[in-house]
Amino acid sequence: MLLKAKQFLEFTIELLLAIVAAALIMQFVFMHSEVPSGSMIPTISIGDHFILNKVTPYYRKPERGEIVVFFDGKDNLIKRVIGLPGDELDLYAGNLYVNGVLLDEPYLNHPNSTFPLNPNIVFPLTVPENHFFVMGDNRLNSADSRYFGSVNREDLVAIGGIRVFPFNAIGILK
Repeated sequence: MLLKAKQFLEFTIELLLAIVAAALIMQFVFMHSEVPSGSMIPTISIGDHFILNKVTPYYRKPERGEIVVFFDGKDNLIKRVIGLPGDELDLYAGNLYVNGVLLDEPYLNHPNSTFPLNPNIVFPLTVPENHFFVMGDNRLNSADSRYFGSVNREDLVAIGGIRVFPFNAIGILK
């Protein structure tokens, strides 16, 4: 009887250690996220699930075109990096220009759909140091940097990620 009690205690301790390790990894290294809105359609659909690497923003900056997750003060949002620190962005006739060159955006749901959203954000604009200008791929249905301004690098939660659901779309975010 004593042997079974000892085995049960060892099993319980191992289980608790595994739970604590998993919790620490999910708190500091990875996170799960479900997309609640259609702002990134067609790249990301409502209800898609992702595993995100929370370590990446600490050792590198995102590149133009990469998808990032950032904290906006109340929620984590997912958008695409359009402007890097020092870039000059301009919107003209529904198109986006970066440093005077029309940005090729094959991921857009509706071409020629990029218009200002906030009269207090005036274009052309220069992205401040340590900030990124982010936009959703579904420009007609995306509250993004055109609405709330550029995102501070300190607010980045993750760069990229892996879609884990739906199963027919499993893969790395691009």
